[in-house]
Amino acid sequence: MQMSHKAGFVNIIGNPNVGKSTLMNAFVGERLSIITSKAQTTRHRILGIVNGEDFQIVLSDTPGIIKPAYEMQESMMNFVKSAFEDADILVYMVEIGEQNLKDEDFFKKIFYAKIPVLLLLNKIDNSNQEQLEEQVAFWKEKVPNAEIFPISALQNFNVPEVFERIIQLLPESPAYYPKDQLTDKPERFFVNETIREKILLNYAKEIPYAVEIVTEEFHETDTIIRIRSVIMVERDTQKGIIIGHKGAALKKVGTDARVDLEKFFGKQIHIELYVKVNKNWRSNANMLKRFGYNQ
Repeated sequence: MQMSHKAGFVNIIGNPNVGKSTLMNAFVGERLSIITSKAQTTRHRILGIVNGEDFQIVLSDTPGIIKPAYEMQESMMNFVKSAFEDADILVYMVEIGEQNLKDEDFFKKIFYAKIPVLLLLNKIDNSNQEQLEEQVAFWKEKVPNAEIFPISALQNFNVPEVFERIIQLLPESPAYYPKDQLTDKPERFFVNETIREKILLNYAKEIPYAVEIVTEEFHETDTIIRIRSVIMVERDTQKGIIIGHKGAALKKVGTDARVDLEKFFGKQIHIELYVKVNKNWRSNANMLKRFGYNQ
């Protein structure tokens, strides 16, 4: 008898910085989404695919929900809206102490969702039993249609249980992607994201948010990958800060990125980084399209 196969789209939404990317990476087992302590790290919808003998989970990590302040953020919120449209299961993540969504309209969509909703109460390692019980009661009342799971994505607490529940809830369906595929994103996307993560970690203030990465060359042989990437900034002053004294800051970004990329691709990496000024790219529709924000 043919064993039935389940497959579906599981979309993860929530405010910035609640641990969506950490959860997705725990599920997929690879660092697909960049994880830093700065808000708004994820700018795109990133698909991660988890395959089993009789199931395929297509996970989508979305940007944190914000009130958009400029065009790039509008585009980021469109990714979140589309997450409601094609989900089979919705995972809504909140963290201990959080009481509301940044956008009430999204909240209504969760409330009236016709699909299963799993509400994950993350970072419970930062709370005590009393606070946890209060929070569970609060969210039960606020989102009565959701199943609530207290978790710690970072410590992997209760994450396997959530994963099992997702498999139970998946609809019967053939696989949507080849079974050996991890993501729908090309290699250059992960190069860009890794470099961007290093910039988020190494620079303060607005610098990381004014930056976009374009990988212009990606040449792979059996033993080595040669990469040439451009770091795009909005102003000359930002270019100077990225490069640093005698190029030291830029060199550190390149070294840190190379270490991670060698782990990710399992090969030796040679990476060259350049910095270019592209004035006000975040408000330029053509530029946003080029960087994959406007679908």
